[in-house]
Formats: sequence, C-alpha cells, structure tokens
Amino acid sequence: MARINMQLLAGALTKYLMGLVMFGLLLFLPAGTLNYWNAWLLIAALFGPMLILGIVLLVKSPDLLAKRLASKEKESQQKTVVALSALMFLASFILAGLDYRYGWTSLPSWMVWTATGIMLLSYLMYAEVMRENAYLSRTIEVQEDQKVIDTGLYGIVRHPMYFATTLLFLSFPLVLGSGIGFVIFLVQPFLLVKRIRNEEEVLEKGLEGYAEYKKKVKYRLIPFIW
Repeated sequence: MARINMQLLAGALTKYLMGLVMFGLLLFLPAGTLNYWNAWLLIAALFGPMLILGIVLLVKSPDLLAKRLASKEKESQQKTVVALSALMFLASFILAGLDYRYGWTSLPSWMVWTATGIMLLSYLMYAEVMRENAYLSRTIEVQEDQKVIDTGLYGIVRHPMYFATTLLFLSFPLVLGSGIGFVIFLVQPFLLVKRIRNEEEVLEKGLEGYAEYKKKVKYRLIPFIW
C-alpha cells in the first residue's frame, strides 16, 4: 500500500475545507437562509466528486495533486486573468444568493437537473484529462522533462481540461437556478481565451514538439470552431 504524504494530505484537506466554507458563505449569506436547496445541490455535486478525486490522486498520483494545489502564477498576464475570475465567482455567487432571496429570476427544474448532470460529466472528463496528463499544473509553466501529450482527449482538442472546466463553471449558476448568475459567468469563456493564448505562447517557446502538435491538432477548445 502506498505511503500517504501527511503534509500533502493536510494541505489538500485545508484547501478543501476552506473552499467548502467559502462556498457556503457566498451562497447562504446573500440568500438569507440555509433552506436554499439549489446551493446544497451545487455543494454536493461539486465537493462530493472533488473529495473522491482528491483521495485517488493522494494515493495514486501525489505529485499531480501537489501541482493542482499550487496556485501562484508566474506569468504576469495570468495574474490579471486569475483576479478577474475571482471577481466573476464572487459576483455570480452573491447575486445568485440574492436572486434566490428576492426571486428575480427562476429556472425550471429540468434545467437545474440537466446542469447537475453536465457538472458530473464534466468532472469525469476532468478526471480523464488528469489520468492522461501527469504534467497538468494549475499554473502556466513548462516542467522539467515535460513531454507533449497527443493521445486521448488531447488528440481532439489541445486544451481538453479547459473545455471540461468551461462546462463545469457554466453549469454552476444553472444548478443554483439563477439566470443572473449565468449571465455573469458568460465572462469566463472570454477570460479563458486570453489564458489559452498566453499558455500556448509559453508552451511553444519552451516545450519541444509543441509547435508540431499545434499543426496536428488544429482546435484549441471546441472541435471545428476554435
């Protein structure tokens, strides 16, 4: 049996619990009640799979888990993207809570449950991307001995992780039943375009074979579109 890295476990558990508390505060305080069932649904659909995936990574691939926990960007352009993304999350979740409290918008139940299904499917895709790519850092960088991955989902688009996270993020406000929150989250794809362009510049300069990979796999995010 693999030996558990207790320091990594403590760090991962701390971030997990902090995220759980933050989500709860951002959603339930604006809603003015704990009886916000959409918020409970989002938390269950997000943090349940996250816990399972974290345990698997801790046991099977602790180095990858450590990379995913790292969050300090080295690229100056990405610091702006990260800051704007944080503002987007804050605004969307706070407005979703207020939306529930004051009943500004209301989404049908079938849309909420469909979005929940999309969330879970995007998590499975996210897990598959991590299985395929052991170099999957949370920050933009070229790692030592890094190789180009061109199989599986990486043979379809160059950034399958970003495709999965786009589906994941856009499903959040729909699970919360908030049309206003969804409008705020439409900023995310535009931020992602900026991040991808910067990331590809870094990879093409520093990662051997990436220029050839770009010629082989033409689409960055969505097949036949971009």
